[in-house]
Amino acid sequence: MNDRRTFLKNLGALGAGVAAVGAVAPAVATAAETAAPPRPSGSRYLGDFAAPKLEQVRWGVIGLGERGSVLAGILGQIEGSQVVAISDLYSDYCQRTVAALAKHGRPAPAVYQGDPKRYHELLARPDVDAVVIATPWEEHAPMAIAALRAGKHAFVEVPLAPTLPELWAIIDAAERAGRHCMMLENCNYGREELFYLNLCRQGVLGELLHAEAAYIHELRFQMQHVERGTGSWRTPHYSPAHGGNLYPTHGLGPVAQYLSLARTEDNFERLVSFSSPGRGRTLAARKNFPPDHRWNRLKFEGGDISTQIVKTTLGRTVLVQWDETSPRPYSRHDLVQGTQGTVAGFPPRAAIEGRGDYHKWLQGEAYEKLREEFEHPLYRRLGAQAEKMGGHGGMDSIMLLRLVECLRRGEALDQNLYEGAYWSAVRPLSAASEAAGGAPQLFPDFTRGGWRTTKPLAVVA
Repeated sequence: MNDRRTFLKNLGALGAGVAAVGAVAPAVATAAETAAPPRPSGSRYLGDFAAPKLEQVRWGVIGLGERGSVLAGILGQIEGSQVVAISDLYSDYCQRTVAALAKHGRPAPAVYQGDPKRYHELLARPDVDAVVIATPWEEHAPMAIAALRAGKHAFVEVPLAPTLPELWAIIDAAERAGRHCMMLENCNYGREELFYLNLCRQGVLGELLHAEAAYIHELRFQMQHVERGTGSWRTPHYSPAHGGNLYPTHGLGPVAQYLSLARTEDNFERLVSFSSPGRGRTLAARKNFPPDHRWNRLKFEGGDISTQIVKTTLGRTVLVQWDETSPRPYSRHDLVQGTQGTVAGFPPRAAIEGRGDYHKWLQGEAYEKLREEFEHPLYRRLGAQAEKMGGHGGMDSIMLLRLVECLRRGEALDQNLYEGAYWSAVRPLSAASEAAGGAPQLFPDFTRGGWRTTKPLAVVA
């Protein structure tokens, strides 16, 4: 097999409770999906779950494209961490990762390549404790569920899953297995995001009332990936007329933790969504590909920019936006506003009562002084090391360093199973809202009430 599309077609069934979902069809939430089903017998809530300590974390990595190869390379540099097995359809991807690990003096991992089902052999290994899943979106749920059923901790690239039935199936599998299943939201570990989290926890901004999150990242160049690579499987997702926000978590994850959503005091309640007309992908296909090319046979009807307003249980608001098509600078917005001030990213700036004229943004040297005062202790401890290790300016490395640390100490993770589900649920709920003319959509209670007793994320030192 030499085509990633063949890989997708041959994936195994998701298992009980997971609906069959087309590769690009938007999921429209139903009343049954928004109601929380009873927790299956023998399962337990994992909000503050801490697994038994692991002296060394032995990893399997499934999917070694642009993302998985970076994560495997970082894991190979961390003390107490070893990549023992890898799996991908393509042999050159596997060998690239083997070579990267060798550069760090690590032994060659076992390699499972060339067949879409060989990752099951990786999961059957008794020397694999935890699995990274960095594959196309449609593969996240079946692979995570298979890993959990095999007794492994599962760490899944964003989004956790693209549909509500799949999110519920992952939750049930993790609760039944008693294993971690965390979505790898690296942006929560960016320097500014950690700084803003610390400001919020120290009460500098007062009572938090509003936040803004986005993923504004022009990615039309990925359409050049036709036979394999990210664009080969991702490009068709821009086609459905009511696709909603395809990629909400990079901006939303950090601000949700600023507000402690799904933890103790507040939670996601409902959203409304609207999108612009879709124009940019069609124009790009016409400009760069022959008339009979498969990209020109698609109707790119999904909106170029999609906007959501989330209302929380306490009445707070979160603006979420997504745009991977328009010619504009990168931004995640990253704004949080309280009764005593506001901080925002892209560019970084602050306005805080008692710290200068709040009618003007603190920027430049004044902003740097504020950040030095409230730099997150996790960044103070790991920032320099992470920058040397790499991965989106070091945020990938801080995430993985912290993850290995928690697993070795037997501590609760910074991101729990349910947060990944809530952040990912914006995708199907936004599609449903747009299909219903902007009608509000309720978030399912993925915690089944457990969020009210889940501790807020502390300022980790």
